[in-house]
Amino acid sequence: MARAAAAETGPDPLAGIATLPGVPQAVEAARVACEELRWHEAYRRRWRGVRAEATVRSARASAALDGARVPLDVMRAMVVGAEPGGGHEHLAALGALRAGARVEGLMPDLGARGAARVPPFGQLVAGLHSAAGAGWLADDLLGRLRVDQAPEDLRGLGPAPTGSELAARLNLLGDVVRTTDAPALVVAAVVHGELLTLRPFAAGNGVVARAMARLLLTSRGLDPTGSVVPEAAWAPAANPYLAAAAGFATGSPEGVARWVQVCAQGVVTGAGEARDIADAVLAGKLTA
Repeated sequence: MARAAAAETGPDPLAGIATLPGVPQAVEAARVACEELRWHEAYRRRWRGVRAEATVRSARASAALDGARVPLDVMRAMVVGAEPGGGHEHLAALGALRAGARVEGLMPDLGARGAARVPPFGQLVAGLHSAAGAGWLADDLLGRLRVDQAPEDLRGLGPAPTGSELAARLNLLGDVVRTTDAPALVVAAVVHGELLTLRPFAAGNGVVARAMARLLLTSRGLDPTGSVVPEAAWAPAANPYLAAAAGFATGSPEGVARWVQVCAQGVVTGAGEARDIADAVLAGKLTA
């Protein structure tokens, strides 16, 4: 992030990213997709049902990106208390579902006035990791930043910082989120990409990064419905997603711009997924 923003001259470190080639068009495409979705009739009275199903699908797709592929009906069963299978895949998927539920609980109600109230950045990231890793990571690793060990996941993204450097970069990212006026899509994409790059925890970093991005899309106003499922665009084929994340990790303007575009396409595709959910809720095929 710092390298990508080094050339910009204003006080906002994300201002330069927002003007990279292709990024303004990506921001606009995501805005239009979310604005059109907002007018679906299901959001008048049944937005909670749409948002709840979106959380399940988002968690399922996010877990799949980390290799834990679980059927949708099994995920729905977990929501109502069914015990997960004993395998790692089901436990990891349940963790993604817990992280998604925590994010959903922090989202403002549709139509609510005022800014969303969320915990401080570091606390929020740690809490999401504790939710995502519970049951399959050791308790002493939950929500704890890596000190000197390498991350166990996302190894194709280059070396990850450790110890004081990791803590400093995570604090800087939190400061950026708190002060930036960049478009919500850019903020969510940068946080998503930085968390994948930093891999602050021993494992489970992808689920945390995607959950944070989903929350930012809603809390910063791009997706007030809280029902866009960006992960639906990436889960069918993880390699292009990971390649784009690796490009972001280089810090090159081209790599960063491409990553923002990939995130925007995720929003556009995810809005289509949300529309399908809204159609089903409105037809009575899905209930909260």
